[in-house]
Amino acid sequence: MTQHKAFIALGSNLGKPVDNILSALNVLNNDSRWQLLAYSSLYGSKPMGPQDQPDYVNAVCSVSTSLLAADVLQALHDIEDAFGRKRVRHWGERTLDLDLLLFDEQQHQTDSLRVPHPGLYERSFVLYPLAEIAADKLLPNGNTAKQQTETLTEEGLDVLICRSNITI
Repeated sequence: MTQHKAFIALGSNLGKPVDNILSALNVLNNDSRWQLLAYSSLYGSKPMGPQDQPDYVNAVCSVSTSLLAADVLQALHDIEDAFGRKRVRHWGERTLDLDLLLFDEQQHQTDSLRVPHPGLYERSFVLYPLAEIAADKLLPNGNTAKQQTETLTEEGLDVLICRSNITI
């Protein structure tokens, strides 16, 4: 079976966001549909959308899987639902948000599947954790993850828990 490498962004700002992200990493680690390869530190960030919501906790992980991109995305949505995710408003608060950032070198632009993730290049809360676990990952725009972080600012982004202190 062909193995694919996927990068997944994790975010939470409802309930206990740190616990939500750590629990989600644990779920991803114990899911037989893939193998968890790496995960970043946990980062704190201001909300991107409406500002009348709590700050976010973010991370990025990578997995190896034989699933197709659309199947990975559906599995991520199922995990979000299991965590009680409610889609109330665009860029609104959430118990868990799992975004498929990259899937091998593939590009998909359909209504239901957009890879690379459309916000990949501008979001420091995605790029810094991605660069932490895959600095040399070549992005579709020709930059490495590390090079892409140099186009952004770290302002408003804080390391909450270093990955060396995370056990899943």
